[in-house]
Amino acid sequence: MFDRFYPDEYVDSTYVIDFEKLFSEGYRGVLFDIDNTLVPHGAKADKKVLELFARLKKLGMASCLISNNKLERVRSFHDDVQVTYIEKANKPSSKNYIRAMELIGTNVDNTIFVGDQLFTDIYGAKRTGLRNILVKPINAKEEIQIVIKRYFEKIVLYFYKKNRG
Repeated sequence: MFDRFYPDEYVDSTYVIDFEKLFSEGYRGVLFDIDNTLVPHGAKADKKVLELFARLKKLGMASCLISNNKLERVRSFHDDVQVTYIEKANKPSSKNYIRAMELIGTNVDNTIFVGDQLFTDIYGAKRTGLRNILVKPINAKEEIQIVIKRYFEKIVLYFYKKNRG
């Protein structure tokens, strides 16, 4: 029943993902949500973020930020990390996941998506056919509409964990 929302992987943090392993498996692009995936909601890129994007660039993996946030938020984050971005992405619509891959020159077979929300990030990636990784939110302090979604996410994650053993 909830399968369409189940992530391919579920990890504690973006910063524990083995991008070198993904590269060796043939992945050449990573699409990222920003808030609570890379930094706490509304925060600027920190040292950890800058090191991650430097590591990905050195590895040869293209990146794109794909966010439902407004231009001002996404552009200010982009100014620090200097990767392609899409604002107001309307996730879970697959349209901008596809556009993001076009921008970085990858496709569904060699791109992975990383995000913190099941009903927007992961569901959209799955609808697009992208391998995806759900990360635990960095900070519990969120806008009320996200807090409400998190309640329903807990239900889905309960069944996800139960089904995965």
